[in-house]
Amino acid sequence: MGLLTAINIASTGMAAERLRTDVIADNIANATTTRTSEGGPYRRSRVIMRPRVEQAYWRSPFLPDGMDNGVGKGVRVSEIQKDTAPPRLVYDPSHPDRILDGPNKDYVEMPNVDIVTEMTDMIAATRAYEANASVVEGSKTMFMRAIDIGSRT
Repeated sequence: MGLLTAINIASTGMAAERLRTDVIADNIANATTTRTSEGGPYRRSRVIMRPRVEQAYWRSPFLPDGMDNGVGKGVRVSEIQKDTAPPRLVYDPSHPDRILDGPNKDYVEMPNVDIVTEMTDMIAATRAYEANASVVEGSKTMFMRAIDIGSRT
């Protein structure tokens, strides 16, 4: 494991969590959008993350097989997915996007965005970002101490 491996792994987490907060902010901003260019109400988006995997990596011949868990490479955003949950129906006969006929007459299809869920996800994403930033700071401190020790000898 190289000196910068921990920082590289943490930086992938920071980038993924930053994108996640941007998507959450977009969801919150569109919580009342009833008309989109695709038609219908806004659909909640969510970020799907996967581990970054490199197929080939150098493996030390001196490391027993049972101790080799592979080299951590961090995380990547595999896709931003639209939530398929049905829209909420809100009764509002004066809304311009209301349903004009049928059993749901005078109801408006509202986005499937729940502000409480979005705020909870935002807190989790912020904490994950902060944890990765702490890893970067801790690694930096460790490297500086190692340099100090090396310069004293």
